[in-house]
Amino acid sequence: MEHYILSDSFKIPKIGFGTSGFKGSDGARRIEMALKNGYRLIDSAYNYENEGAVGYAIRNSGIPRNEITVTSKLPGRHHAYADAMKAIEESIMRTGLDYLDLYLIHWPNPKQDKYVEAWKAMIDAQKAGLIRSIGVSNFLPEHIERLEKETGVLPVINQVELHPYFNQEEQLKFDTSKGIITQAWGPVGQKNETLDEKVIMDIADKHGKTTAQVVLRWEIQLGVLPIPKSSHAGRQTENLNIFDFELSDEEMNQINGLTREDGRNKDLDPAKHEEF
Repeated sequence: MEHYILSDSFKIPKIGFGTSGFKGSDGARRIEMALKNGYRLIDSAYNYENEGAVGYAIRNSGIPRNEITVTSKLPGRHHAYADAMKAIEESIMRTGLDYLDLYLIHWPNPKQDKYVEAWKAMIDAQKAGLIRSIGVSNFLPEHIERLEKETGVLPVINQVELHPYFNQEEQLKFDTSKGIITQAWGPVGQKNETLDEKVIMDIADKHGKTTAQVVLRWEIQLGVLPIPKSSHAGRQTENLNIFDFELSDEEMNQINGLTREDGRNKDLDPAKHEEF
């Protein structure tokens, strides 16, 4: 596994495992399987209602806790300072762990306009040792600039929708300029539709790789941290096997050429979307 070094000096794997929808004993089994297949970054959220399954999978895996990076996210209904502190504590209790490695504000919820208050709570939770690193999810440049202006603290991660149909070129440039690592949720598209693109299939054939491996490699070479999700052991392993080949500049440009102005899935625009 290769790693990124966050702006707070912590090391994080270059690829993670998404867990949305993985709940209960079956979900815990799939997460445990991912850990045993080599994943060391597990992405969860308060609103996924599976933090307990994540903790159970970690304890059952036999892998030392300090080798696993665990992420969760703060829901919009708990952006008020006191509510945010309680939600962070609740996330930790649900996992059964002593701390969380990475905690993100799930969405900025600009109409509610309490994300700066939530960020101040996360800064204090980090100081208290509840969270190792703090970041955001689905934040636009103006949201991040406001956090910096009002608190002086920048997130180390910004997790956003990013895939070949929506390559987030400008957001990625902004994040990079601020020393922020961009994570990609839905890295191959919500319905994996990007994998049927002829240009990606041709590149995959050339390298002897799957189309998913090509897309994930494209993201790695962009400096992005993808978080693919799969319930199948074979695909979990395939998705990790992306560090033994490299895409050419031409191939990178070909995939970038697939991006669309309206490429977002379900029109989840952070400037308007409210998540509670």
